[in-house]
Amino acid sequence: MDQPTRPKLAETFIAPDVKLREARIGRHCEVLGGTAIEYAELGDLSYLGGDCMVADATIGRFCAIAARVRIGAPNHPIDRPSLHRFTYCPEYYSATARRDAGFFAGRRGDRVTIGHDVWIGHAAIVLPGVRVGHGAVIAAGAVVSRDVAPYTVVGGVPARRIRDRFPPELAARLMATAWWDWPFETIMERLAEFQSADVAAFCARWEPPRAGLAGGGAPDKGL
Repeated sequence: MDQPTRPKLAETFIAPDVKLREARIGRHCEVLGGTAIEYAELGDLSYLGGDCMVADATIGRFCAIAARVRIGAPNHPIDRPSLHRFTYCPEYYSATARRDAGFFAGRRGDRVTIGHDVWIGHAAIVLPGVRVGHGAVIAAGAVVSRDVAPYTVVGGVPARRIRDRFPPELAARLMATAWWDWPFETIMERLAEFQSADVAAFCARWEPPRAGLAGGGAPDKGL
């Protein structure tokens, strides 16, 4: 078989029926059909499966998001006499009423933040204001209502910690490499190391000098 002369995602692919509203999509991303993204950012090389809904969110690079995931599912005002939308979208029902701009400003500000290299499984839901750390895994069907620590696997309703992907010290070393910030050409040059399960060897080769050593400094803890 002939080697293709152009990779599949040489450019970002967005299915024709995807709905975008004030969305920023990075390089080499893939967004499949039936998905809607509004008031959100999708980092380079991240991809979303079909029928996802993303709102009021910042998603990092190299994220793998399965189908039917909901990120930033908006809340209703449960502290008001009624939680119905007539309280914040009264113009839907009355030509003289005006939209509650303050309510929507609060909703826009309650953003979800997804770190780099995060995997979100099929039909998971991430609620407003949640922060998901780098390298975390959210199991299929989970409802995430609390922050998720880096390199942690969570699942269930509500989502709870299942296990760590790596021992904490190794996870910290891997995060310190910040490989997601490398030029993609460098990542491809080191592809064989990314295909190895010897994460300790990867860290030993690419982590920055430790604090107290020449040129060293405390690593950024990230999300």
